[in-house]
Amino acid sequence: MRVVGRGEVGFDDLYRQEWSGLVALGWSLTGSWVAAEELAQDAFADAYRRWDEVGRLERPGAWVRRAVVNRAASLHRHRAVERRGLARLDARAGSEADAAGADRTGERAADRVDDPAFWAAVRALPERQAACVALHYLEDRSVAEIAEVLGCRAGTVKVHLHRGRQALARQLAALADAPDPRTTPDHREEQR
Repeated sequence: MRVVGRGEVGFDDLYRQEWSGLVALGWSLTGSWVAAEELAQDAFADAYRRWDEVGRLERPGAWVRRAVVNRAASLHRHRAVERRGLARLDARAGSEADAAGADRTGERAADRVDDPAFWAAVRALPERQAACVALHYLEDRSVAEIAEVLGCRAGTVKVHLHRGRQALARQLAALADAPDPRTTPDHREEQR
């Protein structure tokens, strides 16, 4: 569908321009390429259904990003409910994130997420902090752009970024201080 009006971007163009970035954003928030692609696909499906409204926006890309962020938060809530329910049934926890090196159809997006440990730490942050950090570091978005995407004030974004960075620094420092299990005496004995 190619619907273009005065100064408006067409849906096809928006899709081509934003797909890989949205999949990368979805992955950074969920840890799963499958879930990320599903989030991006659902966001674009909603944008398509509402194209009369979304296509007239100054930044339709911000609209689909917000849709991905909101869906990722919803996915986390659903996963938490699943885990609690399964724990009550004394079963295994719900599905976990894909392996960091798994090959998925979002291959171009994979180039944008270099450090799996960093993104795992991002996913451990509260939802808004994770969204702010992902938009800032993954897409190099300014505070004003993040505020527009998330529908909040710039000051709120600054607070979330600050708190998110502090939490990430603590988590990543703890990882750096942890001994490498491959170099411990017990592991070397097992290798012999």
